[in-house]
Amino acid sequence: MKKSIAVIGSTGSIGSTFLEVFDKYGKDDFRITLLSANKNWKKLLNQAIKYSVKNVIIYNKSTFTNIAKQKIFKKKKINLFNDFETFINSYKKKFYYSIISITGIYGLQPTLNIIKHTNQLAIANKESIICAWSLICKNLKKFETNFIPIDSEHFSLNELISLKKITNIKKIFLTASGGPFLDFDKSKFNSIQIKDAIRHPTWKMGKKISIDSATMINKVYEVIEAKKIFKLKYSMIDILIQPTSMVHSIVEFINGTIHFLIHKPTMKVPIFNSLIKNKKFIHSEKFENQLNLVNDLKIQNVPINKFPIKKILNLIPENESLFETILLAVNDTLVELFLMKKIKFNEIHLNLFKILKMRKFQAYRKIRPKNVSQIINLYREVRLKTKKLSVV
Repeated sequence: MKKSIAVIGSTGSIGSTFLEVFDKYGKDDFRITLLSANKNWKKLLNQAIKYSVKNVIIYNKSTFTNIAKQKIFKKKKINLFNDFETFINSYKKKFYYSIISITGIYGLQPTLNIIKHTNQLAIANKESIICAWSLICKNLKKFETNFIPIDSEHFSLNELISLKKITNIKKIFLTASGGPFLDFDKSKFNSIQIKDAIRHPTWKMGKKISIDSATMINKVYEVIEAKKIFKLKYSMIDILIQPTSMVHSIVEFINGTIHFLIHKPTMKVPIFNSLIKNKKFIHSEKFENQLNLVNDLKIQNVPINKFPIKKILNLIPENESLFETILLAVNDTLVELFLMKKIKFNEIHLNLFKILKMRKFQAYRKIRPKNVSQIINLYREVRLKTKKLSVV
């Protein structure tokens, strides 16, 4: 009997990549029971038809209402829902594997909702882990759900240290490509345009995450995630530059050995390994033909003059707090302002530091997250305050 799968956020980049992996490797052993999207109902419908999926969720209320009235899914004998709670009331079964590939803070509630109803949970939503890891862990333990990190960096760390004790680790390094501005003249940073910032040299991503990669806040987020997932101290984690994105993490052990994990810059590798067991991943090229990619890794320290946002890590408390939600909300708003051409690229990090150091926000360093409503309400409140502050 085939094992059931839920893909939450199937129309986005990670969700679409997951379905490519499923197409090639998963059809014999798995069946997709649930797909979901926010607004992209046309792509969702095509996916449901292609994979014979009988249940879909459209989270956006107005899109759901409009499509439900037209009975587009019903005509294809596909059950349409507006939220996970309504779906699970009619389904009442447990998934073998679920992947959360929704981006942004609003992926948090779907993440917590599905834990009870799945055996394996792969999370590609940074915001959930950054803002509410303690809430996620509580539910993972309560419902005996196995967590699988799906970001390439955390997948790599999991592979490198899964058989090692944390006490044997001396230092962990997450690698960043340096994005489009590693070799860019620092004197020209003030004139960076949107088209320049979203032109990532090794990954194909959406505008928001491409900007986050260009500033390196995305790597700061991944350090926070690694700290929480692997129960480390911030002093044990650092960031290095590796321009080709072939090295995803490096672990230095106390016994003098240093372990690298290398794979091509594609999410297909961590996704495949999160789902498929005892099968061969078919490379498009032999390793011997790619030696040029690993013979010139050019690993280097992060040039702080170009990526000052790395110093944000000095502001993050060791204990889990609502300050991480503040960080996300402020950065999301500033990136939005940049994409709207209301602030310059260089002003993203300047305003981020300025706002995070404000007394009213610093107070949240000592407050632990209690529930989703508290996190979401704070996120919305801080976004509004950030827009009103002198950032334009």
